[in-house]
Amino acid sequence: MIQLENATKRFPGGQEALSGLSLSIDKGEMVFVTGHSGAGKSTLLRLIALIERPTSGQVIVDGQNTSRVKRRKIPAYRRQIGMVFQDHKLLYDRPVADNVALPLIIAGVGHREASRKVRAALDQVGLLHKEKRRPETLSAGEQQRVGIARAIVSRPKLLIADEPTGNLDPDLSLEVMRIFRRFNEVGVTLLIASHDISLIDRLGCRRIALEDGRLQQEPEEDVESWR
Repeated sequence: MIQLENATKRFPGGQEALSGLSLSIDKGEMVFVTGHSGAGKSTLLRLIALIERPTSGQVIVDGQNTSRVKRRKIPAYRRQIGMVFQDHKLLYDRPVADNVALPLIIAGVGHREASRKVRAALDQVGLLHKEKRRPETLSAGEQQRVGIARAIVSRPKLLIADEPTGNLDPDLSLEVMRIFRRFNEVGVTLLIASHDISLIDRLGCRRIALEDGRLQQEPEEDVESWR
């Protein structure tokens, strides 16, 4: 599903965020990316989402070499990817349902079909009963679940999340991870950047560790029951 071949990302001024990174993630995997602040986690996700392009090397997602995706084709490319952010990025002047519907509106999906998909996505994250509420009236965990619903409303093959539990307490963090696990169980590939090592260890998923933009040896999995 995802393959990086000697991928390097160098920003103006010479800062190298990723250095010769090579890795592979299979379709249907749930993988965590770990590392300290500045290790390259967010840059890796931005390359996969085609927010950035590699300076050298290759990033291949579902058979597409991102370096060969023309600018006008980027929106279509991104429709296959759901993205979840730590700060939710919700529009507070619109109700929950309208926030979730945004990717469908941009894609030109009709109102009736969009409404059906929005309700299905909200139902999956347990927020269907709050579809008419404004985001600011929701808790931090509920706002994050709205962001997840928006990310999966188009039924993407791949879901990437950048520190999705960074602002949540341990119980809410586990709740969010259980939602991700349910998506993974129906075939969605997940790549999640997180610094919460204790939570990751509890989940028992594969971990990719970065340090200064380079791949470190992946630790042995220590699977523990978390359900």
